[in-house]
Amino acid sequence: MERDLARRVEKLREEIRQHNHHYYVLARPAISDAEYDRLLRELQRLEAEHPDLVTPDSPTQRVGAPVSALAKVEHAEPMLSLENAFNETEVREWEESLRNYLKVESLDTDFAGEPKLDGVSVEVVYENGVLARASTRGDGWVGEDITHNVRAIQSVPLRLAGGRVPALLEVRGEAIMRKDAFQRLNRDLLEQGEEPFANPRNLAAGTLKQLDPAVAKERPLDIYFYGTGRSAGIEARTQRELLAWLGELGLRTNVEMTAFGGLDAMLAAYAGLEQRRNDLPVEIDGMVIKVDNLALRERLGTRARSPRWAVAVKFPAQQATTRVQDIVVQVGRLGTLTPVALLEPVEVGGVTVQRATLHNAEQIRKLDVRVGDRVFIERAGDVIPKVVAVVKESRRGGERPFTPPERCPACDTRVEQDEDAVALRCPNPRCPARVVAQVEHFVSRGGLDVEGIGPKLIEQLVARGLVEGVADLFCLDAASLIALERMGEKSAANLLAALERARQPALDRLLFALGIAGVGQTVAEVLAAHFSTLERLGAASAEELEAVKGIGPEAASQVRAWFAQEENQALLRDLAALGLRPRTAPASAGAKGGEFAGRTVLFTGTLAGLTRAEAEARVKEQGGRILKAVSRNLDLLVVGEDPGSKLKKARELGVRIMTEAEFLERIGD
Repeated sequence: MERDLARRVEKLREEIRQHNHHYYVLARPAISDAEYDRLLRELQRLEAEHPDLVTPDSPTQRVGAPVSALAKVEHAEPMLSLENAFNETEVREWEESLRNYLKVESLDTDFAGEPKLDGVSVEVVYENGVLARASTRGDGWVGEDITHNVRAIQSVPLRLAGGRVPALLEVRGEAIMRKDAFQRLNRDLLEQGEEPFANPRNLAAGTLKQLDPAVAKERPLDIYFYGTGRSAGIEARTQRELLAWLGELGLRTNVEMTAFGGLDAMLAAYAGLEQRRNDLPVEIDGMVIKVDNLALRERLGTRARSPRWAVAVKFPAQQATTRVQDIVVQVGRLGTLTPVALLEPVEVGGVTVQRATLHNAEQIRKLDVRVGDRVFIERAGDVIPKVVAVVKESRRGGERPFTPPERCPACDTRVEQDEDAVALRCPNPRCPARVVAQVEHFVSRGGLDVEGIGPKLIEQLVARGLVEGVADLFCLDAASLIALERMGEKSAANLLAALERARQPALDRLLFALGIAGVGQTVAEVLAAHFSTLERLGAASAEELEAVKGIGPEAASQVRAWFAQEENQALLRDLAALGLRPRTAPASAGAKGGEFAGRTVLFTGTLAGLTRAEAEARVKEQGGRILKAVSRNLDLLVVGEDPGSKLKKARELGVRIMTEAEFLERIGD
């Protein structure tokens, strides 16, 4: 009896899996909804009566319990990004670069062309055919665990099908929401009086980061798979064979088409795809062209952050027309006033646009943009909205020209004309809008990388007078923070701890955080490497600065001018008095025999003493170089908690292993 019951349960599961595949992947249902519901209800009843028969891959187990947080997941193989091309010339230059790299006259291979889906890159890992975990791409090396949400996506099998199931399969894909599902969801929200979502990509990204998988179940996401990471037993020699094999395993692959052939055929397929992009069921922003032969891909290898054997050919920016409802002025951290057009909401390339930059008063004059005008909006690179032209034929006489402000809209200080005679500036260093922008820059990821403080919180701190400049951040206390909206004791404690950790930043990070005009992250690294201390840099003349390789006359002049201003010197004195002391960070430490001089280092696992960014900065300060993956070029692997597969691979290659405690001792922390 028990054996018969187990067989019936497994038979029901297999039938339901097959029907799920027919319905969600092939879009060809084989039975009616009523028949499907009958099978599912029978399975649910039997599992409820016999809980010992429940398995993790059962169709009834898609939606589990909510999680408390999204854990970090280290990818066994990096999820690299793609190089972009924007026209035929750049595609042919890419193909030529492959031939030059291989030193051949022609490539003995076809290419594969696939729609570039505008979604969220994910990795799903199957172990012995069963879905084990899923994660976002993250920074390419470390993502977030979204297993609970991916299990709720009906088109993703919990158990692979077919007779050639590998023991391990890491499969990469794009999580998206189809246009029709997105429109239905937004209609329902509007009917309920709620705010609709801006575009399918943002909705997909937000859904995957939900802590409760019930949300993902209610939002019909799909994942289209296009490639693999590690796997044991791939039975494919080309991209077309790989996609066919993934399909046999029950995984959804190309959304609309995949073209194969020479480069001319790829360019023709790209042109056809661009013409039909708005007719497709999903949002796409280009086509990915890949070398079809997998063995040839191995020979071509990868660059630092992208594979040589693939290129993303982006579509031209999309345009739409709408009306300018108003022109307002924003104030940046350097006091620059930037006019922004407030628009009647319009969809441009799948995104609802309501604001677009007008750059400056001179640009407005050239375009002759007026409030009430009908204008062309373009998303440059399908990302940044801007006004590109005015439809002057549609004017009716009531349009209102823009008048540049004489006083700052945030603090009412009289504005000044910039030296370039184009931009207007607010000269008030205490302007609340400037302070908000400066603090946002100071704590940003490229700056001091302070976790737990975002734009809304910064606006509150400035509005309540708790922060009048970046130095005030280090004067905050728990009581003041807890009194703010949406700030509890734990959040306040976490923020104060993050600020405490930020008191000893790497010199290049502090230089970037200070917001010196002309000093981006690269210039900051060059200056830190050459001068090694803030004092030496502050004392350098414009000629000494300009003599540094990589520093031009303009950047040298701006750095010298910044350090010459008394208000900036006062800021540095205040920061020092509050305990902020940048670490000496010369690249020349290598020449002096620094601990990691000339060595390559990689971190794996969770670090307890430092953040990953801080640890990597320490290595660079002492002449080392950071790698992102284990290879024969790696000299040292520093291991934190739960190190994952990198530790095993490093041992196999004979790489030296160091614990985090040993690392902290070596750097004197």
